[in-house]
Amino acid sequence: MLPAHAFLSAFLTFQTPAPAQPTTPAHPPSAEQSAERAASSAERAAAAAERAAEANARMAEAIESLARGIARTAPPAEQPPAEQKPETTAEKKEEAKKDVWDVTVGLGLIFITGNASTVTFNGLVAAERKSENWIYSVKASGVYGESRPPGLEGEVETVAQVTALNAALQLRGDRRFNEKISGYLLGAADTDHVRSVEFRGAGEAGIGIIWLDEKRKDGGEAFLRTDLAFRYAREMRFQYYPIRSNLPDVSIGGPRLGVAFRYGLSKEVSFLEEFSVLPSLVDDSRLLINSQTQLTVRLTKALSIATTFLLQYDSVPAPGKLPTDTSLSVSAAITF
Repeated sequence: MLPAHAFLSAFLTFQTPAPAQPTTPAHPPSAEQSAERAASSAERAAAAAERAAEANARMAEAIESLARGIARTAPPAEQPPAEQKPETTAEKKEEAKKDVWDVTVGLGLIFITGNASTVTFNGLVAAERKSENWIYSVKASGVYGESRPPGLEGEVETVAQVTALNAALQLRGDRRFNEKISGYLLGAADTDHVRSVEFRGAGEAGIGIIWLDEKRKDGGEAFLRTDLAFRYAREMRFQYYPIRSNLPDVSIGGPRLGVAFRYGLSKEVSFLEEFSVLPSLVDDSRLLINSQTQLTVRLTKALSIATTFLLQYDSVPAPGKLPTDTSLSVSAAITF
């Protein structure tokens, strides 16, 4: 196929008017006249050829300019999308869990009737949320228990005695300075009628250091954090048992050292230890120690069984109370 400019050149050449043919004179021209006429015809043919060549050159330039304009206005060719690295299942799960609340609810119950009567109920709610710069945690717990000692049939039934009645709430917010160190504020409130604590409110500010935080391929994990802080609390006391009477209030203030250790023996079995020591430097010298040891066995993805041993030591308890309390409980926990 001929190029477009060659085709147009040929078209213009054919459109150029041919030189007029001389009419045959009545008398044949002389040799000199014939030569002049031939020279004139050749000159006109040369001029026509020159005009056709100029038209051909102008048309070629116009076509070339049109082609350049089309090339500049044409949209760029679409580039194939860059190849993206497929995410692994673990990365997708980790991304899905990021910046959301992890909630655990635990319930335990002991109920006995017949020759003796005993009921003990305990509940726990724990929630934690982690973001790039913050960690929020909430803990709430409560225990209620009462018991009636055994007696003989026909005797007057004895009144049930309260053996446990306490509740606690703790709110904590950590501001991460880096992956290891964070500053935090903590607020807590609790009550324990058996220990003659009507209400105790506490505030704490400190620094948390994460020494270990890793997840293994077998589904287990290892976590270790220490807290160094200052806590102040006001303890309002009231004696509920055996005789109701008012007691003087006391204050608690001093440095607190806390340790939280969590270790997953496997994907289904994990161990937890939370330990804190608080020497009070206000009012009377006083030492408070709390320890919670827990072994959790996961039965399903959401359901697990937890065995918890709790120790509470107060060197200066309310008048008439023992310094050490311990409890051992088994409860079912559901994780959301």
